[in-house]
Amino acid sequence: MKKYEIQNVKDTRSGFGEGLTELGRTNPEVVALCADLIGSLKMDEFIKENPERFFQMGISEANMMGVAAGLTIGGKIPFAGTFANFATGRVYDQIRQSIAYSGKNVKIAASHAGLTLGEDGATHQILEDIGLMKMLPGMVVINPCDFNQTKAATIAAAAYEGPVYLRFGRPKVPNFTPVDQKFEIGKAVVLNEGTDVTIFATGHLVWKAIQAGEILAEKGISAEIINIHTIKPLDEKAVLASVKKTKCVVTAEEHQMNGGLGDTIAQLLSRQLPTPIEFVAVNDSFGESGTEEQLMTKYGINTPHIVEAVQKVIARK
Repeated sequence: MKKYEIQNVKDTRSGFGEGLTELGRTNPEVVALCADLIGSLKMDEFIKENPERFFQMGISEANMMGVAAGLTIGGKIPFAGTFANFATGRVYDQIRQSIAYSGKNVKIAASHAGLTLGEDGATHQILEDIGLMKMLPGMVVINPCDFNQTKAATIAAAAYEGPVYLRFGRPKVPNFTPVDQKFEIGKAVVLNEGTDVTIFATGHLVWKAIQAGEILAEKGISAEIINIHTIKPLDEKAVLASVKKTKCVVTAEEHQMNGGLGDTIAQLLSRQLPTPIEFVAVNDSFGESGTEEQLMTKYGINTPHIVEAVQKVIARK
């Protein structure tokens, strides 16, 4: 089992903020919009350096998406930022009609996604956003795993021509991917090669999958761990190559079981390579108030649950 060194522990939203700041220095077409959450999305430095390229939209998310779509007509590359709940569920009609349908070059920067929003409770803990976004034709869906990868993903999103949904969060998580990494949209990253099972993980669950891999190695189980930072487009070649070798799969995500990474993988395998699969995800439930660890334990999306799912799926081979 390959060992990964934790460089530090940082929130992924700060990776977005640093990526946006770098874009402000290198790409004059990048602009930013925010729905009254500047500090929460770490946009402060970009605004300080580029005040004329920032638009405070207030608590008016639907209008923000429409304005962002309009800015692209003049060649701008807008990053429209708010909480993931408000960036998707509240404004789905505007995203579908004004951005996705016409293929506008808008980058939807969605922070505070998933259960790890913690004490803010079920009304803010959106667990359906990946499903909502991946169903829109032409929408790229990115869910990076740590600070470094979120920064790299932000920069890559600006270089991509077309609508992008970029998902990140508030909790501080281990930062272990390379500082100088090249982020390729739609290209999975093999973190550990294995022969007994493939664990496909995304977002905050990637580090949990690595921890699970270490526990499994002690039990004599060789896990191939793959970071699916881009859920759409899916790296089908990498998925199929791994599953042909291991012949069973576990998916891990901070999202509903319906509509997330797991069902994307399952759809591919059902068409091309029917394989035993187990899902580590929230099972048809809203969240609730609590600490990050309490919620991830209660809703079955932490390291022990990945280990349990692996043991279960191996028995089905």
